[in-house]
Amino acid sequence: MPAAASGKTVLVFGDSLSANYGISAEAGWVALLKQRLQSEFAGYQVVNASISGETTLGGRNRIRQTLEKHQPEIVILELGANDGLRGATIKSINDNLAAIIEACQQNNARVLLTGMQLPPNYGMTYTQKFQAIFPQLAENYQIKLIPFLLAGFGDKHEFFQADGIHPNEVAQKKIVENVWEVLHTMFTTGKVAVKP
Repeated sequence: MPAAASGKTVLVFGDSLSANYGISAEAGWVALLKQRLQSEFAGYQVVNASISGETTLGGRNRIRQTLEKHQPEIVILELGANDGLRGATIKSINDNLAAIIEACQQNNARVLLTGMQLPPNYGMTYTQKFQAIFPQLAENYQIKLIPFLLAGFGDKHEFFQADGIHPNEVAQKKIVENVWEVLHTMFTTGKVAVKP
């Protein structure tokens, strides 16, 4: 596996938002990212280790094995939405994500964290605390952050499937733009993180 050996793997570690829920794999944002990456930074491969319904605890339990298998250079961490929708404690979400980030860093993988938001019907206090988890972790661990994965369309019904939760095929192009806006800077700055 030369790609893994050279450390040129981008691992997407997420839930149904990254696992092509309700759409074809070719239309999903991860597949679109793969196309973009190979055209602009040849030699990189994208591995999608996302599972529909995944929680931060589930991710925490399988991250080390996944890192060992794929040896990624970059991990796009897209978890937390299911925890929020189930009303998990803010502390548990934070602690699980922190453990995943630490595992990645111990394996010399750089992390790109995707911020998430909850619908307003979950209450202002909880939704604000949930939303704050992501920038706080990014600051604590000095990692890159996509402020909101669904930015630009998260409040527009026409970009979602019938369940009102999962983005449709049209929205996948918007997601990949949100990801690429931050991800491409991680290639141009090289492997060594630049300290502020």
